[in-house]
Amino acid sequence: MALRALDNTLPAAVSERPKKTAKLSAPAVAAVAASPGEGGKKRNDENAAPKAKPTSPAAVEQAVEYVRSEDLQPVSGPKARAAGLVAEIDSKDWVKVCEALNDARRLAIHHPALLAPILEKVVLAMVKTMKNPRSAVLKTSVMACTDVFNAFGNLISSASADAFDKLLLQLLLKASQDKRFVAEEAEKAMRAMATSMPPLPLLKKLKAYVHHANLRVRAKAAVAMAHCVARMDIETMKEFGLSALLQVSAELLNDRLPEAREAARSIVSSTHVAFCKEAALKEKEKETVQEQQEEGESAVESAGKETEQEQEEKSAVDAAWESLCALSLSPISALAVAKIVSQSQSQ
Repeated sequence: MALRALDNTLPAAVSERPKKTAKLSAPAVAAVAASPGEGGKKRNDENAAPKAKPTSPAAVEQAVEYVRSEDLQPVSGPKARAAGLVAEIDSKDWVKVCEALNDARRLAIHHPALLAPILEKVVLAMVKTMKNPRSAVLKTSVMACTDVFNAFGNLISSASADAFDKLLLQLLLKASQDKRFVAEEAEKAMRAMATSMPPLPLLKKLKAYVHHANLRVRAKAAVAMAHCVARMDIETMKEFGLSALLQVSAELLNDRLPEAREAARSIVSSTHVAFCKEAALKEKEKETVQEQQEEGESAVESAGKETEQEQEEKSAVDAAWESLCALSLSPISALAVAKIVSQSQSQ
């Protein structure tokens, strides 16, 4: 059988592979669609004037100026400004709200007599602005609180108890938040509150917040209480209750935040100093009576007795303080208070 020649055969037909088409991205397709040859507009026209970008809210917020209290000038037309102040603070335009809050600050500093009749409404309006999410409104409202405290002193008697309670809560919350520049301003407002208002009614208001669920609120309330107690004399402390002060301090000594514990130590030290002063005065009165009865004794004997009386006086004061702690606190808490007193005396 003859073999077939291989060079005369044609190769089998091979199917051609489909050619890949180039893929165009979305921006490229848009550029082709907008090409000048197809009637579209150029993307970058060097002969066209640039369009102005809209101002962002953040840029406007940065433009709000925070004026210091000493730089605030008197209001022009104060009566008319005071008449529409509450409505302006309640405006939906936050820039106008900031301007109205600054007007309230000016009225508090330079025209307090015009602000006094509407103070409660202004305080409630300020409480509303302190819940605003904008930092500019929030900080300006807290600054207004500082000026109102400095101008009116006893705000509890000037406004209703409900208005002050709402304001106090907002100040404690703002002093406890993470925005440092707002928290610092709120702490400044609380210091102005503690130094300008009568300590006893403010202390009664702050006592309720020592048991707040928020740790930071408890700490800020404890610091404000420490400022109040430092301004109180022994009679005011007795009116509030020496046992109540020691019990609050003992609770705060176990708080998780060091700020609250430090405030508790300050309260214990202030209470102990006032207690010792009163006890020392009573002992001196007893000494005066004894000296009048023993005027005929020699100078040497009297000098020796003075030293003995001083030692007896100190031991009597210490015994009275220990008795107060034992009656008011548990043994563990009384021991912690005694340790704070000994540390403060050694310094």
